[in-house]
Amino acid sequence: MSDILREIGMIARALDSISNIEFKEYDLTKGQYLYIVRICEHPGIIQEKLAEMIKVDRTTAARAIKKLELHGFIEKKADENNKKIKKIYPTVKGESIYPFIKRENDHSNHMALKGFTETEAETLYYLLQRVRGNIDKEWEFVKKGNKRKY
Repeated sequence: MSDILREIGMIARALDSISNIEFKEYDLTKGQYLYIVRICEHPGIIQEKLAEMIKVDRTTAARAIKKLELHGFIEKKADENNKKIKKIYPTVKGESIYPFIKRENDHSNHMALKGFTETEAETLYYLLQRVRGNIDKEWEFVKKGNKRKY
């Protein structure tokens, strides 16, 4: 059973590679599509929350956000009550690409679950949520500067 994470990793890398190739024509690279999806689904999100959702560090998120802003996919706006807080919104360009990204995601989900019964797919989803919950705790622990004991 120790190869489960390897399988998950291979699946994630394959899907990421496919997406990067298919989104290249839109000038999206290296997982930037993930940011657009989250920003379109959560307009006004702050950078720290976005990084947490995608499970990347602040520096990685800042770099991706800056590139997306430079390419006109997103824009930052100061919060009305606290000008130090910058909220992130999709631009018209960002919103226009979102349906394509969503269709690609739906297609990938459909292909990944081909041959599964609805019950099997629901069970897999539930089990993966549990795995993610376990890993989220570890991620938070390490992110705060702690060391895990092996």
